[in-house]
Amino acid sequence: MALAKSTEVRVGRTMERISRALAYFGGVVLAGIALTTVASVIGRALLGFGLGPIKGDFEIVEMGCAIAVFSFLPWCQLRRGHVTVDIFISRLSDRTQALLGLVGDVMLSLAAFVILWRLWLGFGEKFPFGSDGVRAIFGMGSKPFFAESTYELELPVWIPFGFSLIGATLFFLVSVYTIWRSLNWVLDGREEHV
Repeated sequence: MALAKSTEVRVGRTMERISRALAYFGGVVLAGIALTTVASVIGRALLGFGLGPIKGDFEIVEMGCAIAVFSFLPWCQLRRGHVTVDIFISRLSDRTQALLGLVGDVMLSLAAFVILWRLWLGFGEKFPFGSDGVRAIFGMGSKPFFAESTYELELPVWIPFGFSLIGATLFFLVSVYTIWRSLNWVLDGREEHV
């Protein structure tokens, strides 16, 4: 007795494709960060040969790490990759395990909502565009007095906020989907392995 099981499976496949693509994007960002760091360290080591560190390397690493982390969260949630206490749970019945998984998914969805909400408000503080009316409709607050940018590279701060917001939004949507999936597992009496 599952709730729209075929639709849940179809939505799950779509969520999996999108989450996997975003995780691959996060991996590319991390690889870029690693290459930037290596090139900067080599440049520092070869100062005497006319090379030097990459300007703003710490800014690139800081922004890239935030984007990468938010890119990985949806995939991690979908695959149940968060930390669990399996020693305790493995001794319980299948239905109880599924019920505890549902409780965990509900709590993680609440956390994902709070993260998304606060990141949206932070994005609104940094995003220098849009009329006051449009910003009010979307709950973005007042326009900042000046567009904040990084110190060395002078990149607008709202750009990494925007990329992170994409990951946070998908994280919340995937978390809501996993509640549906977990509810079906509770109704079926056991969790399926993902």
